[in-house]
Amino acid sequence: MHEQIALLPIAPPQLAQLFEDNASTVWLIAAFAVLIGFLVFVAIAARFARLWIQSVSTGAGIGIFDLIRMTFRKVNPTVIVRSKIMAVQAGLDDHDDEITTKALEAHYLAGGNVPLVIRSIIAARKAKIIELGFRQATAIDLAGRNILEAVQTSVYPRVIDCPSRESKRPSLDAIAKDGIQLKVRARVTVRANLNQLIGGATEETIIARVGEGIVSAIGSAPTHAHVLENPDSISKAVLARRLDSQTAFEIVSIDIADIDVGDNIGARLQADQAEADTRVARAKAEGKRAMAVSQEQENFAAMVENKAKLVAAEAEVPKAMAEAFGTGNLGILDYYKLKNVQADTDMRDAIATGGTGRK
Repeated sequence: MHEQIALLPIAPPQLAQLFEDNASTVWLIAAFAVLIGFLVFVAIAARFARLWIQSVSTGAGIGIFDLIRMTFRKVNPTVIVRSKIMAVQAGLDDHDDEITTKALEAHYLAGGNVPLVIRSIIAARKAKIIELGFRQATAIDLAGRNILEAVQTSVYPRVIDCPSRESKRPSLDAIAKDGIQLKVRARVTVRANLNQLIGGATEETIIARVGEGIVSAIGSAPTHAHVLENPDSISKAVLARRLDSQTAFEIVSIDIADIDVGDNIGARLQADQAEADTRVARAKAEGKRAMAVSQEQENFAAMVENKAKLVAAEAEVPKAMAEAFGTGNLGILDYYKLKNVQADTDMRDAIATGGTGRK
């Protein structure tokens, strides 16, 4: 009886109810999925629809999936789309095949300024005097240089004051061969050299080299009047030295803005040298005088010493005479003869010196 109950089929109303419940669940899941998809589509459309429409209308060639992919790669789609539109509208894609969407994204991810690079290339193409490719522009931008400013400097040369306005000295001071000081201020017109912009020296080096060249040119002049009569000789001499080598600029011209006559440095140096020579001569004379005084003192000391020896020797004379009297070697007559000779000698000395002789 149990087997008969297990084999009984499901009633048709129950089966219909089961199918109805499953169908409602599927429809709910499908509706929820459609709703999620619709919301996602609305979100994507709200975020990228404007950029996509701009890309399609301008022929930039950036699709909606490219915009979604940029979002996942943390790339700003607005920057890339607007940069690509600028490039397309300026006709850069016709001349440079390297300006692609992936190349712009790569430069953005590398930390570069994509709009600045595109604007610099556009400015270079419009000027038609310099050649600037996308790869070179991105390299300059990643090197930390302002590529747009470099292009503008190439098109419109910039004037640099020498010495610079930030310098503490208002002019360059140089001395001609005649010893006259000249104070010079110059203006250097430079153009950016894009080929040397990476690794090239900056304008501080240009100022230093030009200042050195001006000082050297004035120092080589025979007189200061020659420089005042021909100031362009300084510019020609400085330009001939190729001071812009290994720099980020190309020197267009060097103009002497002002020349003032300073002090007579040569005469001052000669006066200082004469004063120094006088001091040296005085020092030498003082040294000789001190040596003479020292020698005089030494001679005086020697004389005093000799006098002392003479007095000591004269003190020994009476002793010797007494000893001679005692031994009979000296008689009374001999003694008086000696005294007469001594008195005659004293008289002669007194007559010669006007004194009284020895006492």
